[in-house]
Amino acid sequence: MTELALATDTAPRPPAVILQLLEKLGLPYQVCRDLPGLPAAQRLQAVLLDDAVGALLVLYPQSQLLDLNRLTELTGRQLTAVKPERLERMLGKHNLKVLPGLPPLTSSPCLYDERLLQVPSLYIESGQRGVLLELSTDAFKTLLSKASAARFGEPLSNIRLNLDRPDDDRAEITLAVQAFTARRIQQRLEETIEIPPLPETAQKIIKLRVDPDATVDDITGVVETDPALAAQVVSWAASPYYAAPGKIRSVEDAIVRVLGFDLVINLALGLALGKTLSLPKDHPQQATPYWQQAIYSAAVIEGLTRAIPRAQRPEAGLTYLAGLLHNFGYLVLAHVFPPHFSLICRHLEVNPHLSHSYIEQHLLGISREQIGAWLMRYWDMPEELASALRFQHDPEYTGPHATYPNLVCLSVSLLRNRGIGAGPQSEIPQSLFDNLGISRDKAEEAVSKVLAAEVALRELAAQFHPAH
Repeated sequence: MTELALATDTAPRPPAVILQLLEKLGLPYQVCRDLPGLPAAQRLQAVLLDDAVGALLVLYPQSQLLDLNRLTELTGRQLTAVKPERLERMLGKHNLKVLPGLPPLTSSPCLYDERLLQVPSLYIESGQRGVLLELSTDAFKTLLSKASAARFGEPLSNIRLNLDRPDDDRAEITLAVQAFTARRIQQRLEETIEIPPLPETAQKIIKLRVDPDATVDDITGVVETDPALAAQVVSWAASPYYAAPGKIRSVEDAIVRVLGFDLVINLALGLALGKTLSLPKDHPQQATPYWQQAIYSAAVIEGLTRAIPRAQRPEAGLTYLAGLLHNFGYLVLAHVFPPHFSLICRHLEVNPHLSHSYIEQHLLGISREQIGAWLMRYWDMPEELASALRFQHDPEYTGPHATYPNLVCLSVSLLRNRGIGAGPQSEIPQSLFDNLGISRDKAEEAVSKVLAAEVALRELAAQFHPAH
């Protein structure tokens, strides 16, 4: 008694093991494509968690954030997402690519959020990417006879993101810091957060950035006083990514023959700032390594900037720097809230349908974008850079220096839709392309060029941090 909505030879099909299971259970269903715009309350999110006791299948709607703290209160267990390798092995046995939300498929106990059943029908992963099963909620209930019901999800409608209220940032960051420190005495934010001072090299580079008379000799002199930075600039220029003719023999050679003054000054600044905060030892499973994501984003932005009509084109070096530092707030969060950063990582793992903004807002009351932009201003970095970090997740942003956050938003979205970076893939609004004066084709071309040089880019990223 199965009803196939797409009964053509070319239609996507669920894996054989799933079709057999549904046939055996006698459940009516429809097959449909996973398209943007399906109601989040009807999209079932399945995640497999475990601890020393064993595995637990957890089901909840994509209109919610899975709160691990509440799960701990309910179950008395410290559950986290199963390791990706283990999940891949389990799915691989049945030729599945993603975890279907069908309790009879696993031998694990199941816990579901009772609000899952408040809709007429549910869209469920079939095990094949891009292919969903639509089941009536009544039919789905028959699969939950051995499952437990509870309330553990946080409705996204309760989480008020701050994408466009920068005037509230200072107060919100202060509240978040005070909530996570034992200090109850009101202090200035700068005294509460132990942020390292801006490195001397970075201070010198910032002065050169705003000096109209600065020369190649000036930036060469600054870079050469920092041996590690000098070595990186030379190896950067010698990278296969730039395919420079002949051997690069010096910093000056790297600047004059390959990289150019503008790129080197912003690259050196990004490298110097990157060293002020160390990479956290903990990170979400399956996350794109921090510097790899940074380099990819900067390279895509470099291509996008060139595609912008000359009359409205922003400062190329500064857009590159915005790409390099776009996720700097991630390092700041790890530095300021070390015990809670691991909790953020665990929540990112079990909420793959959500952007990090919801998780950070729910757990901390602020996002990495707010604290990253605040730090840029505290360090007297260019205002364009602070705006790029702060408004990068608002594709509709048209305020001061909008081109910079718009470029970061487009770059991150394009890469995410190609499987690089964290968070759900999404349709990029046409208005974002229009505001930048770039066609979709040109933008996709810029990403394709970067991904064609993937091996060379990974080598560049490895120079920042050998392991992660």
